[in-house]
Amino acid sequence: MEFLRNSFGVLSVIPIVPFLIVYFAGIGLRHDKRKTMMLAMDVTTLFLLLSVSGLFNIIFDSTFGFFLILLIVLISAGLIGGAQNRLKGGVDGKRLLRAVWRLSFFFLGVGYVLFMVVGLIQYISQAM
Repeated sequence: MEFLRNSFGVLSVIPIVPFLIVYFAGIGLRHDKRKTMMLAMDVTTLFLLLSVSGLFNIIFDSTFGFFLILLIVLISAGLIGGAQNRLKGGVDGKRLLRAVWRLSFFFLGVGYVLFMVVGLIQYISQAM
C-alpha cells in the first residue's frame, strides 16, 4: 500500500510521466493514435488536478487550491451544459463530462507550467 501511495505522489509531482506511460503503452497495444492520445489526456488530468492544486497551495500559502479548481470545473460544466441545452434542446451527460474533463486537461496543463515557473522564481528569490 505504501508503494502505491508513493507512486501516486511521484506521478502527481511530474504529470508528464503518466501521460507518456499511458501514451506509449497504448500505442504499443492499440495502434490508434487518436484514441490513445485522448486516453492519455484523460488519465493525466487527474494527476494535473492534484499537482496544480498543490502548487497553488504552496505559491499562495493556502489550503483552498483543490476546492478552487473543483469550483471552476463545476462552473464550466454548468456553462457548457447550459449552452448544450440551448443549442441541442437537452444535455448529453457523457459528452458534457468528456468536454469538461478535456478542457480541464488543457487549462490545468497551462496552470502547471505557469505555477511551476512562478514557484521556481519564488524559490530562487528566497535562496538569494
